[in-house]
Amino acid sequence: MKLPLASRKLVVRGVKDLIHDYRGAIGSVVGLQLVSSLAGVTLPWLLGRVIDRIQAGTASRDWVGQQIVIALVVVAVAAICSFLAEYRARVMGERIFAHLRDGLVDSVIHLPLSTVESAGTGDLVGRTTRDIERLQFMIRQGIAAILMITTTLVVTFVAAFLTSPQLAFVLLIGPLGVWSLMAWYLPRTVPAYRSSARSWADLSGSVAETLDQADTVDALGLSGKRIAQLDVIIREIWRQERYSTWMRSWLFLGIVCATLSPLIVIVLLGAWLVPSGALTIGAVSTIALYAYQVRGPVWEATFWVDISMEAYTSLARIFGVAQVEPDREVNAHAPAGAPAIVARDVCYAYHAGQNVLHEVSLELRGGETLAIVGPSGAGKSTLGRMLAGIHPPTSGSVTVGGVRLVDLPESELHQQVALVTQEQHVFTGTIASNLRLARPDASDEELWSVLDAVGVDWVRGLGGTGSQTSGASSGPEGKSPAETEKTGLYAEVGGAGMKLNPAQVQQLALARIVLLNPHTLVLDEATSLMDPSAARSLEQSLSRVLAGRSVIAIAHRLYTAHDADRVAVMMDGRIVELGTHDELVAAGGEYASLWASWQQD
Repeated sequence: MKLPLASRKLVVRGVKDLIHDYRGAIGSVVGLQLVSSLAGVTLPWLLGRVIDRIQAGTASRDWVGQQIVIALVVVAVAAICSFLAEYRARVMGERIFAHLRDGLVDSVIHLPLSTVESAGTGDLVGRTTRDIERLQFMIRQGIAAILMITTTLVVTFVAAFLTSPQLAFVLLIGPLGVWSLMAWYLPRTVPAYRSSARSWADLSGSVAETLDQADTVDALGLSGKRIAQLDVIIREIWRQERYSTWMRSWLFLGIVCATLSPLIVIVLLGAWLVPSGALTIGAVSTIALYAYQVRGPVWEATFWVDISMEAYTSLARIFGVAQVEPDREVNAHAPAGAPAIVARDVCYAYHAGQNVLHEVSLELRGGETLAIVGPSGAGKSTLGRMLAGIHPPTSGSVTVGGVRLVDLPESELHQQVALVTQEQHVFTGTIASNLRLARPDASDEELWSVLDAVGVDWVRGLGGTGSQTSGASSGPEGKSPAETEKTGLYAEVGGAGMKLNPAQVQQLALARIVLLNPHTLVLDEATSLMDPSAARSLEQSLSRVLAGRSVIAIAHRLYTAHDADRVAVMMDGRIVELGTHDELVAAGGEYASLWASWQQD
């Protein structure tokens, strides 16, 4: 599924909420900009006044000198207020941008896991990168510019009407013409902006998926197909951008005509009305300067309207993340003890009417290790996600201690059941900070204990010592804080830090799960990136550490099934065999065939 877009009503409400939250900062910016604009319109008025006095022969040299001094003071006031308004607006923009960015991150990390998996990489990456970048420019610079433009236009029009009501109406030709142009332009380009945002999200997703699965793409010879897919997306983006650019070119041509028209009309009317005495040369000069003065703000307004439409599209996508409906209704308390997980008649469909699981029933006994094996596409990983509570079943139920998994809060669910897959991530920071994602209050001794439990001896080789002091902030014994930050548990990983290979990343993920200590653990090929001997050694270590815990191991290496208490064999979304390794081999069914083939390999 694609993540939803916020409706126009929700976007407007979100913008109103932002205005309300930052009304004090907005008020101060508007006040400063208002003073700057008043100072700005005073200059043409002073010039017109000087022209009329000189023409009438009543302007002395001293009086003209006074007007020049007043003009210099006005320019200084305008410059100072404009600087302060710009500064405050930029600060306010940074705060608003941080507010939106933090809100988006909060919405993303609280998305239902089933939504994250089904939405795909591109849509989520696009909203957290390109859409945020579009908003960044609009908020950091656009807010200040829009407030300046608005106050300048309002003050200029008021000053023009006070100076000469007869000519002031001419100034409306420009804005009304631009308004008509925008009314023609926006309905034709906003859909293009939305399509472009979707296409960029598709491009981001395709590139990310290709890079993440580069080995698979290369092994299966899919590079040609992936490149062809990228070509299709890029051609669509080029077509959309070409259309938007073409429309923008016509818009700018119309704006040139609209903004020059008032100045031409004012000169013509002045040539007609001044000789008759209806207007003075000073008034015509003042209004002409006002007309020239508003050309810049009107031009900028059209630019920012265009940018605002892009920002509106991005806001709809960003606010849309928070509109995702929860995939579960929390209405139960956690079961006590270490209850069993029971699946009853579980069916699941990624697309309506196309079930990939068919009435699967399974009971996991407390403290046992159950291996799930079968060919690719049999539904093993999907069943694992059902048993981990990530996907609610389409029909049927999965319960823990009689409580449906989908009725548990996610925080409680992860204490009951945890899933580890082959797809893991290292967060930028230290090894300790990556481990403490599971338990922020864990001491260094506990971190070393879980690392030893999964056989992660390479961390000690980074410079840490075997004996550690207690406390979440302690480092290797005998090391200074500066040395501690670079060694052992406090070695930097991710980003510009130490690069970990896939096997090391999986080891850290497993250590983190051991630290979390759920009563049931679902391992979906969690050691597949390690070499077979190291993987088996790690699994045997885990079995000792997790003694008394329930483990569901989805495996492609059948020694995992050999070591398990029971084995479930899946074919075409159904469990076709269930029993111990010896029982299934003796039965001579699907598992026996798989075991024989694996032994030969």
